[in-house]
Amino acid sequence: MDTLLYPFKFLPLYKQKVWGGNRIKTLGFDYSPLPNCGELWALSGMKGNESVVENGFLAGNHINEILEIYMSEIIGEKNFDRFGTQFPLLIKLIDAADKLSIQVHPDDALAQRRGMENGKTEMWYIIDSGQSSGIVDGFEVEVTPDEYKQYLESGKLEHILHVEPTQPGDTFFIPAGRIHAIGKDILLAEIQQSSDCTYRIYDYNRPDANGKLRELHTDEALEAIDFTPTSDGKTHYSYRENTTASLVQCPYFTTNLIAVTKPLRKDFSSLDSFVIYFCVEGVAAINAMGSIVPIHAGECVLVPAIADTLELFSATKAKLLEVYIDPEQWKGESPGHSHDNDWLAQFKSLG
Repeated sequence: MDTLLYPFKFLPLYKQKVWGGNRIKTLGFDYSPLPNCGELWALSGMKGNESVVENGFLAGNHINEILEIYMSEIIGEKNFDRFGTQFPLLIKLIDAADKLSIQVHPDDALAQRRGMENGKTEMWYIIDSGQSSGIVDGFEVEVTPDEYKQYLESGKLEHILHVEPTQPGDTFFIPAGRIHAIGKDILLAEIQQSSDCTYRIYDYNRPDANGKLRELHTDEALEAIDFTPTSDGKTHYSYRENTTASLVQCPYFTTNLIAVTKPLRKDFSSLDSFVIYFCVEGVAAINAMGSIVPIHAGECVLVPAIADTLELFSATKAKLLEVYIDPEQWKGESPGHSHDNDWLAQFKSLG
C-alpha cells in the first residue's frame, strides 16, 4: 500500500442556522434532512468538528489525527511549533438567506484571558450577492463605549454602524475586535482562525428554531470591541487570469485569488506551510505529489507543506482562494503572545 503523503480532500460538515438558505445545495451538496445549510465547514480542526479525509489511504481519519502522525510534514516546521496538532484554520461557506446577528470576536490576548485558546480574525470573499445586499463592517462614526451602550440600549445601534454594499468578488478583512454582520442574500467564503467564539451583540429580536430569543453577550462584547470607525472596509485588488492576486496578508493567514484557465505551475519551495485551495467558482484540479485531485465550487484541497511544487488546471475557468500561514508574517511568536494592535496598524497603513 502506498503510504506517501498526497493532497487531501475532506468531507463537508453542514450546519443548520436560523438565517440559513439553500444555495449551497445548488453547488452539488446534499445536506438532507436539514431544512437549510447556513454554514458548510469545508476544513475544520475544531474539537468535536474535525474534518474527515475523503480520499487516499488516510480516508476516514480526521485532520488532527493525521497531524499527530505527520506533524510538520503537513503544516510546516514553524507552524507545527506554533500550533501543534490542532489545525489552525477554519474554512467555511456561508449562505445567509437572512441577515446574521451583529457580533464581534475577541483577539488572542482577550480570548486567552477568558480561557480560550485564541481569538478570531477572519476574512470574507463574496461569491454571490443580492442587488441590495450589504454587510456591517465597523462603526460609521467615532463613539465612546458609553455612547455605544446608549445606542444599544435604545435599540438604535444600527444608526451608528458602517454598512458596505456587496457584489461578487468583493473581499472584506475582519480583524478581531471589529463589530460586523453579514447581510441577507449573500453567499460567501470565510477564512478564519480556528475559533468558534462569537459575542452576539444584537439579533433583531429574532427567535431561534424553538421560538426563544438567542442569547446576547453584551458585557463580554464590550471589552472586545474596537471603536475605531471604518470608512472603507473592502480590500481593493485587481487580478488577471492565471496570475496570483493578493487579498489578505496577516499573521493568521495569507489569502490569494487565482482565476485558472490554463495549466499554472506554482513553486512553494521557500514557504514553510501547507497550502489550501478553496474553489469558489467552477471546476479545477490540483496536481501535486504524484496525485491529481479534482475540486469544484465549495470544496477545498490541502496540499502538505513538504510539496515544493504543484500545478493547477481548469478545463474552462475556475476561481480558487489560495490560503496558507506564512511564518514570516508572525515572525515566530508563540500563540500566547499577541501583537494584534501592532500588525493591524501596519495593515491599515497599507490602505
